[in-house]
Amino acid sequence: MNWRRTNQIFFSSRWLTQTHRPAAKPLPPRIQVQDEDIEENFLKGTGPGGQKINKTNSAVQLKHLPSGLVVKCQETRSRSQNRKIARRILGERLEEIEKGDQSRTALKRQAAAKKKASKAKKSRRKYRKLDEEKKVRLEGDSGDQEEVHTEIESDKPERTESDASTTPSTG
Repeated sequence: MNWRRTNQIFFSSRWLTQTHRPAAKPLPPRIQVQDEDIEENFLKGTGPGGQKINKTNSAVQLKHLPSGLVVKCQETRSRSQNRKIARRILGERLEEIEKGDQSRTALKRQAAAKKKASKAKKSRRKYRKLDEEKKVRLEGDSGDQEEVHTEIESDKPERTESDASTTPSTG
């Protein structure tokens, strides 16, 4: 058997054992910002990062000319990486303005909020069940403790008046 054939068998058998999940809704494509619509400036960085950040023009500031939207990025020490990140952020912001609730970031935010709410609901359900089990155990134990308590009291010898008079009083 060659490698491809065994690999197909492995994945096909693995596929049969997995649970079915409905496919996630595909996100809309990202907006591509035209280079003619952007004014790009490179600035000296500020903040932590030492002398290298403060001396080099690695921070990127992009201005979208039609809308006037400005984005500044200084996430890394690399100018090229900061350019890519700033363009992505600018595209996301423009898409939010243009599409509103149907933008990629809004859809991602909604999915994350839904997942977080589901997780919180599951956690509440778990702890509610644990509390109920604990109450049931305590109710069952409290009935047994009362019986034991009354048995202990009945085992004690009864005190008579003569015992009380012979006991030295403190006071």
